[in-house]
Amino acid sequence: MSYKVMMGNGTEQMIRFDPAEFKNLKVWNVSFDNGQKAMLYKLGNEWMQHNESELDSNSLLTIGKQIDHSLTEG
Repeated sequence: MSYKVMMGNGTEQMIRFDPAEFKNLKVWNVSFDNGQKAMLYKLGNEWMQHNESELDSNSLLTIGKQIDHSLTEG
């Protein structure tokens, strides 16, 4: 799924996220139009990122909300 989101630094980017599994945990692999990649997962109501991902907290929350929204409309 591809979406345009407003990142924490104020820029708008196209992102693509795909569900996957990592160590028995449901994750979302996120790819950005600039080539950056991140792995996100949710613990309870809080969105987290894999320790090798380097998203700022605002971008993490924005992308997490977009994933939640896409799951509820899907």
